[in-house]
Amino acid sequence: MPKTDTMLRALGLMSGTSLDGVDAALVESDGRTIAATGAARTYPYSSNLRERLRRALGGRQPVKAVERDMTLAHAAAVGALLKEAGLTPAGIDVIGFHGQTIVHRPRERFTWQIGDGGLLAQRTKIDVIGDFRSADVAAGGEGAPFVPIFHAALVATMRRPLAVLNVGGVANVTWIGPEADTGETGKGLLAFDTGPGNALIDDWMLSRLEAPCDAGGAAAAAGLVDRAALAALMSHAYFERQPPKSLDRNAFDPAPIAGLSTQDGAATLTAFTAESVAAAARYFPAPPRAWIVTGGGRRNPTLISMLRAALGGEVRTAEEHRWNGDALEAQAFAFLAARSIRGLPLSFPSTTGVSRPMSGGRLFRKP
Repeated sequence: MPKTDTMLRALGLMSGTSLDGVDAALVESDGRTIAATGAARTYPYSSNLRERLRRALGGRQPVKAVERDMTLAHAAAVGALLKEAGLTPAGIDVIGFHGQTIVHRPRERFTWQIGDGGLLAQRTKIDVIGDFRSADVAAGGEGAPFVPIFHAALVATMRRPLAVLNVGGVANVTWIGPEADTGETGKGLLAFDTGPGNALIDDWMLSRLEAPCDAGGAAAAAGLVDRAALAALMSHAYFERQPPKSLDRNAFDPAPIAGLSTQDGAATLTAFTAESVAAAARYFPAPPRAWIVTGGGRRNPTLISMLRAALGGEVRTAEEHRWNGDALEAQAFAFLAARSIRGLPLSFPSTTGVSRPMSGGRLFRKP
């Protein structure tokens, strides 16, 4: 991945609400276009660190020690990716470091992503952009989703409108209209969290079988959707809010499925994700030509089948669209770091509800 004088070589790091591990990816970008992508890998957390991060969700206990260990895991991921790519720290202009969201309450103008940007810069000897969301939330924005402008860059040469659906712990969608570009206005973009993604399903499987997820959607495929429980879940007031809007990982109470079997509960929660995505489509300015599904949820064939049934249109996974689905979020934060360095806005009124296009990110200089 040779770098030109006008481009920045950025390394993106993402740790999502599913708590799987560190996604790391290389991108060459000027903050507006994506010139090239490079090596990308996921480095799983140890079971101990994953459990400690899970306990930190909600910010109900001291997080300093787990924040340090999580940051060191990110530094190790940077070292491993550079080794694989045959690069040294001097060959990277900036790291985009998302950190781990443990609290997200935009209505209280509060969001908290743990991660020590200064320590990461010190360990990697590379400048770091972190703290991407705080400026948006402080200015009245939702602080999420933050990848729509990256999605616009990805589909710049494709026929639109398109919808990019990211199913992580929480699911979010970017609707990209024909007039969308990657400049400073955010025109032609609409983005918001649609509802639950994988988090409720993962938590259900962990509580019932001590399994980290419903691998391959097998439990859901073996179960039956409880329509009464699904209706109760879909009655949540969030679905009536106008976008842009965003969610905390733990926003939904799974009480309606408490009495169900493991399989029926998994089926009902999977249907909940699909139905909430279908409900989100009513807010689009025009129907998308296709939905492109990214995030861990794209690996769940039962969910994909339910999405196709609920949406009634063309639904493709990232890989079917020739994207590296495992790398996209890390690539997004590499791209956002390049935008931050260039002084370009990261969020917009139509993506987070902020009053004006907002720049963001905090720079931590290498030693």
